[in-house]
Amino acid sequence: MISTQGSPHTRDDAVPSPADAVEVPVAEPTEPARASESASVDEAKTERPRGPRRVGVLLVVAMLAFLIDLGSKVLVVARLENHAAIKVVGDVVTFQVIRNSGAAFGMGQALTIVFTMIASSVIVVIWRIARRLYSLPWAIALGLLLGGALGNLTDRLFRAPSVFRGHVVDFISVQHFAVFNLADSAIVCGGILVVLLSFRGSNPDGTVHQPAEKADKAEQARK
Repeated sequence: MISTQGSPHTRDDAVPSPADAVEVPVAEPTEPARASESASVDEAKTERPRGPRRVGVLLVVAMLAFLIDLGSKVLVVARLENHAAIKVVGDVVTFQVIRNSGAAFGMGQALTIVFTMIASSVIVVIWRIARRLYSLPWAIALGLLLGGALGNLTDRLFRAPSVFRGHVVDFISVQHFAVFNLADSAIVCGGILVVLLSFRGSNPDGTVHQPAEKADKAEQARK
């Protein structure tokens, strides 16, 4: 008798037929494994914060900037206001007192109260960032910004003609440029430092954000 493949007469029980084949499932990564992989990627992109918080450095820098600005304004108002300008570097740099109702370098003189509110907001934002501040360069940068903002805000609040509308004392005159004060200088220096730190990938919490290319290489090295 001729039997075909799969016939009961020719079937070998030791060899499973296609119908009897059992597909073995492939185990998927568990949730802890996925979390571990995600953590590895995050660690490749950033470095953990190190060292103590730098709030004290921020406050010291801010206080120094504020006191130097305040002292310089008191001195020049007492000695230079209503007097002839003092030449420091020929006619290029001179000291002369000018009451400024606008922002830094004499801009926006019709918006005095607006700039007062902006300065107040900047101080609040800086103080909120300070709660997670671990980077020394960021502490110096934010301290300069805070001290400069406090210096000009003090003029807005306590100088004539009225509260929130006080005129800022400017006295450093650069030919063909502007008349400004030390608070303005602190704000500009702090702002430049913030831009440089951000460009380098530095964060206020002490971490360093790496470029995407470096993060990919670090991820491949961990595999």
